Amino acid sequence: MTAPVAASGIPVRQDPWRELAAFTPARIALGRAGGSVPTRPLLEFQLAHAQAKDAVRHELDVDALALDLDRAGFDTLRLHSAAPDRHAFIARPDLGRILDDASRALLGSRAARDAGYDAVLVVADGLSALGIERHVPALLGELAPRLAHDGWSLAPIAIVRQGRVAIGDEIGALLGARMSVVLIGERPGLSSPDSAGAYLTYDPLPGRTNAERNCISNIRAPHGLCYPAAAHKLLHLMAEARRRRLSGIALKEDAAVLECSLAADSAPRIGDSGAGRADGEEPVGG
Repeated sequence: MTAPVAASGIPVRQDPWRELAAFTPARIALGRAGGSVPTRPLLEFQLAHAQAKDAVRHELDVDALALDLDRAGFDTLRLHSAAPDRHAFIARPDLGRILDDASRALLGSRAARDAGYDAVLVVADGLSALGIERHVPALLGELAPRLAHDGWSLAPIAIVRQGRVAIGDEIGALLGARMSVVLIGERPGLSSPDSAGAYLTYDPLPGRTNAERNCISNIRAPHGLCYPAAAHKLLHLMAEARRRRLSGIALKEDAAVLECSLAADSAPRIGDSGAGRADGEEPVGG
């Protein structure tokens, strides 16, 4: 068989491992054209890099997300970190980990009249608001009915703009929640610009470290962890955290395996008809 030829006239040498590329979106077995990669893989890399940068800069559509959740019957709170805009959020990670004064006052007034909660669910844009917009409503559609069935007392869902993982510690502490679960857009990769992650912290308090959290990463149907499997893993961690009163490296995610299916991957989103790694840090304790 004649070898393919690049536009420059240089023969393209196929990589002998190219069959393995069918099993992963990672950039392997790209082949060579002279001393470089062929044109198509190069253009695909440039496109993926642009998509990753766009995902980091993308602003979360809080109004649309809140409307979805409100229609599904959730009580929501709109909060903001101390990072005033996207530029500050990227340049000052520390500001994304704490609330601004208005949000802190809002939660303080809410906690004064409400009792403590078993958990608070925090939805934060993180480093990929696309991951939140595309996957979190469907994940909550899987998660919320099971939490209600198991008798969990939940605080209003906190939607946070310009938020990072640790902001869930302050939110949980102000609301008197026994644990916080932060659903957040993960740092984009070159094959996954729109992944979401879930970070669980028992007894949330400002100053908690990543060693005191559990992480479920790459929630991204159909190319990553599907919504039923993610909800299954998260529910198991939440139940064990409540039972054992801890989270992090002492709590392992050993839930029974739940296989994803094509039907599960296309699960309806909250609000649809008929159905109701984020800081650039490595996940720990999962």
